[in-house]
Amino acid sequence: MTEAQHQAAVFRWGAQPSIRSKWPELKLLHHIPNGGSRDAVEGAHLKAQGVKPGVPDLCLPVARGGYHGLYIELKTDKGVISPQQQWWGEELREQGFEWEVCRGWKSAAEVLEWYLSL
Repeated sequence: MTEAQHQAAVFRWGAQPSIRSKWPELKLLHHIPNGGSRDAVEGAHLKAQGVKPGVPDLCLPVARGGYHGLYIELKTDKGVISPQQQWWGEELREQGFEWEVCRGWKSAAEVLEWYLSL
């Protein structure tokens, strides 16, 4: 599966009635569309609008266990964390957020359940 397919699978998992009834806060889970290929003009427009490299893929703006929210960087089994992604993770943790790197949608689902259980 591609990273995009894993992301879609996270949202399919979270939309299941049994999961949504257990964790209604998942309605706030959202993807931050920061990646992808764009031409130079569109890239310049997005940069001017505040798009920054390395921002995590998923955000759950729900406070739990002393954290302000959860950010997830979703990768395939062979995906590599960039220096910018690592920097964002460290900065988010300094600000009181939990940040996790998940390899595949099942890992992300497990982290979401763990976090919501805090």
